[in-house]
Amino acid sequence: MHHPDLFKDRQVVVTGAGRGIGLEVARQFLACGAAVHLHGGRAESAALPDDVLLALDSGRATISYADFLHPDGIDAFLADVSARFSSLDVLVNNAGTMVGRFPADALTDEQYETVVALNQTSVVALTRGMIPLLKSGTQAAIVNTVSISALTGGSPGSAIYSATKAFVSTYSKALARELAPAGIRVNCVSPGTITTDFHERYSSPEKLEATRKSIPLQRLGTAEDCAPAYLFLASGSLSGYITGQVLEVNGGQLIC
Repeated sequence: MHHPDLFKDRQVVVTGAGRGIGLEVARQFLACGAAVHLHGGRAESAALPDDVLLALDSGRATISYADFLHPDGIDAFLADVSARFSSLDVLVNNAGTMVGRFPADALTDEQYETVVALNQTSVVALTRGMIPLLKSGTQAAIVNTVSISALTGGSPGSAIYSATKAFVSTYSKALARELAPAGIRVNCVSPGTITTDFHERYSSPEKLEATRKSIPLQRLGTAEDCAPAYLFLASGSLSGYITGQVLEVNGGQLIC
């Protein structure tokens, strides 16, 4: 997928790009020639890989940090993007997390509101803020991260997380219809069980091993498995007649 000219001169924003799938997506866009603005999360944490550091040094990549739990964090990030780009070709809404596993009968209002703010409200607010830039882009595309749990409901304690991902999936289909006259395509990538620090935080080794055994390909996925799906859906030359779709990347987990 690393065709150096696939996204040459294209301007890309990737949220949740400080680690995991988002970081790998940003790396692959850079490898394909794009100029990328990364959202690195709430604050600087893990060291970035050398290829991203080189792109930052050359100016082809820029990064900013913002807390999407709060409207001022979203506004600050939108201001950073507008300062960097006068038009936008690709928006990848990838920021979001489970926050924790919350039993339905013990879920607090604060926990509920946090999960919804991070995974649902931020996607709507960021998209709303960047549509004007996308309307000035070339073959513009939005790619939103959802989850296999949007279809399955997920495992115990993840009901609200799973529901927010289903919201984003439906929102994306509605947006695809609404933005089609402007030439903006909207699709989702839906990862299955991917070995990032997400599952180190929210799943036990025993649970992950049980899941692995149930997957036809007999392995958990990696960020590298997921990232090409984003590039495919972002590329007008590869997927120019695809919009309103959810691409499931899960090793066959859903067919079981």
